[in-house]
Amino acid sequence: MEDFDYVIVGAGSAGCVLASRLSENGRYRVALLEAGGSDLNFWVRMPIGYGKAFYHDRLNWKYMTEPVPGFGNRQAYWPRGKVIGGSSSINAMVFIRGQAEDFDGWQALGNPGWSYADVLPLFRRMEDNLAGADTWRGRGGPLTVTSIEDVVHPLCRNYVEGSVEAGLARNPDFNGATQEGVGIYQITTRNGFRCSAATAYLAPARRRPNLQVLSSAHATRLLFEGRRAVGVEYRQGGALRQIRARREVILSAGAINSPQLLQLSGVGDPALLARHGIPVVHAAPQVGQNLQDHIGFDHLYRSRRPTLNDVLRPWLGRLKVGLRYVLTRSGPLSLSVNQGGGFFRTSPEHARPNMQLYFSPVSYTRAVPGRRALMSPDVFSGFLVGVSNCHPTSRGALTIASADPFAAPLIQPNYLSTEEDVRELLDAAHFLRRLSQTGPMREIIESEIRPGPDIVDDDALIADIRARSGSVFHPCGTCVMGPDPAGAVVDARLRAHGLDGLRVVDASIFPRITSGNLNAPTIMVGEKGSDLILQDAR
Repeated sequence: MEDFDYVIVGAGSAGCVLASRLSENGRYRVALLEAGGSDLNFWVRMPIGYGKAFYHDRLNWKYMTEPVPGFGNRQAYWPRGKVIGGSSSINAMVFIRGQAEDFDGWQALGNPGWSYADVLPLFRRMEDNLAGADTWRGRGGPLTVTSIEDVVHPLCRNYVEGSVEAGLARNPDFNGATQEGVGIYQITTRNGFRCSAATAYLAPARRRPNLQVLSSAHATRLLFEGRRAVGVEYRQGGALRQIRARREVILSAGAINSPQLLQLSGVGDPALLARHGIPVVHAAPQVGQNLQDHIGFDHLYRSRRPTLNDVLRPWLGRLKVGLRYVLTRSGPLSLSVNQGGGFFRTSPEHARPNMQLYFSPVSYTRAVPGRRALMSPDVFSGFLVGVSNCHPTSRGALTIASADPFAAPLIQPNYLSTEEDVRELLDAAHFLRRLSQTGPMREIIESEIRPGPDIVDDDALIADIRARSGSVFHPCGTCVMGPDPAGAVVDARLRAHGLDGLRVVDASIFPRITSGNLNAPTIMVGEKGSDLILQDAR
């Protein structure tokens, strides 16, 4: 059994940051365990390849939730990265930090050091924004952020102009002075390739002799001596192995696998652990609670003008864009399909934007999990305009299904379990209808396919929302950060309450979900966590 100073479980958005930062001074031996394999994969590196990774057996955990009452007892599909880089290797690459109020709210909940003023320098430190540095943006950091304003599909112009006509302001940077408004997303790509956390942080660090990366190493339980975490048991290559941590074990396995591993290791609700015959190391019923996620839905339109469907559907079109990408690293394959975006308030009662917008110049039928490997564009010219809620009030929970570390946990997100969540998504549906009636959008809309012109009154729209909404794949909060051990899993320094030598550093610590995509704030948590760990090591 080999000893390291720090053992990190999970090479995802936060874990890659930790591996890089904790090993860069050369003083500490660091081990990084990842259940998945290499990210040297075409579908990972090519930006639009996430359509293939969406259901890829080797790159994706492909979780399913339990039937959700608010969804008419439908299950929701939760893709999560099972690969070096974690979900940053399979996501849509949209770079959104969140609103300043999100982080000020974290601090107000009793977490000193997490205000927006505290975390803004970390966001700037991690970023290499090709547009240049300013008050909010960084240059020269590990993570490349690219503007696609000049290369997006021409229909994005109609979307932006239509949104302005509908009452939204133009916003050139959703991570600048304000998040509110409409514009074009920035994405995490570099020279036409995906810039994941693995590309940004881990790849340069892997040359260091004091960092060891163990891939295809599935953590099965944490090792404790009394109440101190001293190592990790994992399975690799058919063998059960152990690795020890002299200083700390750090869980960065994400909002699903971090609480799952804690429960498998005897840290959780004693009644749950007793049902599965797991000895209690520390009674912590809050592990797996506070589960939050953004949900959303699309309105699907038939277009009067060509869309990406006309390029990506025919074999000749795919050949042309494929050759363009291979030769120049440009064109549609170098982008995300989420090109236009924005944030708005569904009513004046909201003090800040509560809804996110998406414009995709492509329409597709999402694959049935496990049956089709690729999202296929529709045979007609089509596009999507979607929304998702920024501040859902519904809360779910995650629990192990058995003592088997290879069994998927039970995930119940409880979507649309509050009237507030239903009402604001209904208001968002009405906004999409107003947007579709603006002059610039009428120029390109031939007809509305979904929900369809017959779905008009509130009851019908709510029924459509319950029938067609889905996860936006932003789970968080299941190892919540807070000052009270009775209600939180970790403290503001990300140390596990009631235990020694153990921290959790990933999206599971979010007290409340941030506004927008979660990859950027999760990487920031990795930066913050590394600072805290190194400060405490002095």
